[in-house]
Amino acid sequence: MQLVSRCRKCGRSMKTQRIDNYRVKLTCSCGFSDFRAMTEKVKTVNPFISRASFTPFIESEKEKMVLTMQRANREHLEIISLEEISMLVSSDYDLPEILQQLVTKVAGQLKVSVCSIYLMDGDELVMAATHGFDPSFIGKIRIRIGEGITGTVAKDRQHIALSQASRDPRYKPFTELQEEKYNSMLSYPIADKSAVYGVINLNSTSMKTFNEDEIYFVSIIANLIVTAVKLRKKAAEASGSN
Repeated sequence: MQLVSRCRKCGRSMKTQRIDNYRVKLTCSCGFSDFRAMTEKVKTVNPFISRASFTPFIESEKEKMVLTMQRANREHLEIISLEEISMLVSSDYDLPEILQQLVTKVAGQLKVSVCSIYLMDGDELVMAATHGFDPSFIGKIRIRIGEGITGTVAKDRQHIALSQASRDPRYKPFTELQEEKYNSMLSYPIADKSAVYGVINLNSTSMKTFNEDEIYFVSIIANLIVTAVKLRKKAAEASGSN
């Protein structure tokens, strides 16, 4: 199938080149390039794909049918978000821009007030992107491993989900972020088997309970962030050796 796409920088039509079974590379005469994930790639990075279609249940209660349709709708939107994010990860964008777009997409998808990403810098976690907090704090908010909920998640590599975060004994407020107005919190480690790369946090002003689907969705996002960090690190190393 021929893909038709316009360049996001100059608006010209982009040429397409099939890279493998999963990706198509789009190039523009202005020098900009991007990648588009194909269907099989979406299945690979997105476990929700097999559960996306809505199959009506034989139910007499209208409420159950509505809830079933709402869940199918949500999973469909999650698939779209994951496809967009997987394409973003494999694009030519720099890591800070990828992370900033990612937190905006995740906050919108899960309908939370704040989504922030902290990356490891030596022995500390540093805010690398945020949606909801003042962007001027990017690069300035630093958290030690084991400090607060975020530092605990990085230390233990286990997620923490709280409906009233400020009541948790591990909670440590940052006054400049005015965190006291946010009740619910989901903090998830950005890590693989060998290392921890950071933490992704979600905050909500309501006393929200994060369900299993939402936590699973964030776990996939965390894995994609690991991929993005590794790809940029490898590219930087290759550039430095030339």
